[in-house]
Amino acid sequence: MSPAAQNTAPHVPVLLDEVVEALDPQPGDLIVDATFGAGGYTRRLLDAGATVHAFDRDPDAIEAGNRWPETQESPPRLVLHPRRFSEMVESLAEAGVDKVRGLVMDIGVSSMQLDQSGRGFGFSVDGPLDMRMSQDGQSAADFLNEADEAAIADVLYRYGEERQSRRIARAIVAARPLTTTGQFAAVVRKALGHKPGMAKDPATRSFQAVRIHVNGELDELAQALAAAEDLLEPGGRLVVVSFHSLEDRIVKTFLRAASQSGPGGSRHLPDVAPRAAATFAKPSRAIRPSDAEVARNPRARSATLRWAARTDAPARPPAERIAA
Repeated sequence: MSPAAQNTAPHVPVLLDEVVEALDPQPGDLIVDATFGAGGYTRRLLDAGATVHAFDRDPDAIEAGNRWPETQESPPRLVLHPRRFSEMVESLAEAGVDKVRGLVMDIGVSSMQLDQSGRGFGFSVDGPLDMRMSQDGQSAADFLNEADEAAIADVLYRYGEERQSRRIARAIVAARPLTTTGQFAAVVRKALGHKPGMAKDPATRSFQAVRIHVNGELDELAQALAAAEDLLEPGGRLVVVSFHSLEDRIVKTFLRAASQSGPGGSRHLPDVAPRAAATFAKPSRAIRPSDAEVARNPRARSATLRWAARTDAPARPPAERIAA
């Protein structure tokens, strides 16, 4: 049995009630859970009578999901796709699906991944320096031990918004080889002059940055948002939960462009090419967890939910859908 299958740590889905309210699932609806994880959103959608196509590139999540009884119904109400969510259009087409009523994404690392020291996503307990969601390809250790100092500094600055990225990169190169999460965290802390009792561990930003890089998370998100424009039927809901400003900026930029909620033209300015019709209705405001939810689940603190409904306008050309 895999470590994930043995893990009994509870996973608490973030903004669960708000996600379900935004999706508004009805019996018979076909909904995509693009980030299945432990299936918290999927469970509620199935209970509402929907059929769910769930994606996860983590084989442990798929293994656990395959034990759900809904996968054995005829026809199954839960169909699992062991694929990246950027591949939704192709994978659903192979399953005979071209349009769906709803699509939800919970971006970033899951609680189960964080809580398994053997996966290397966190540093509360020492473990191998891995961080791979799909459990294949380049690991965090591979990147940190093989990349040059400038490349490491660029990743730390771009994906961790780490202002001391050059100092940390220099310390990483000097300390190589790094093989465990504890070693990586210790190098970052020493480089930044960490003092016990600080409100936030300074290694947090560097771990986030390397994880995002190793898994190509921001590119995946941009491609998945673009795919949603093809997949959602008119009136269908796109719901996205993000956990830091880099993710939320991509979601907000995509929805603003798709809904044309930015500034329009003016009769006092020269004529410009007409804009394509909005493919999403005006997005929701940013929805954040209540104080009560944060008290129950501190990991919800940084979550932001945004959603919008698909219009009946034709999808934009693919190049225009990628949120930079």
